[in-house]
Parts: sequence; structure tokens; C-alpha cells
Amino acid sequence: MITVFVEPDNETLTFERHNTVLMLQRRLGLRVNDALVIRGERLLTPDCRLDDGDEIRIRKVLSTG
Repeated sequence: MITVFVEPDNETLTFERHNTVLMLQRRLGLRVNDALVIRGERLLTPDCRLDDGDEIRIRKVLSTG
């Protein structure tokens, strides 16, 4: 089970399995550059593998320009 905290929406989601960050982003309807994906203190790239028990923070990037 992977726990995902989505900011700034303040949502908490859980997923059974996603192999990579890219698969998770696609499941959430996000493109690669739409959000920062963070595990602990580390930014993750789309090819990073996700493991059972991971707690992931998705921080959507907002453009006001």
C-alpha cells in the first residue's frame, strides 16, 4: 500500500501498487512537470521505483504568470 498526500488539495489517497513515479502521476492525471514528487526529504524522478509502505507527497506546481 502506498500513501499519497496531495498538496495544496490536502487530500490523502492510498493505492495498492504503482511501480514508478510516472505510473502514479498518470493515475492522478498529472503530467511529469505538473508536480513535485517527494519521499521523505528527497525529490523523485519519474523513473524512481515506489515500494510498499511508501509515503509520498505530491506538491502541485502552480503557475500564476
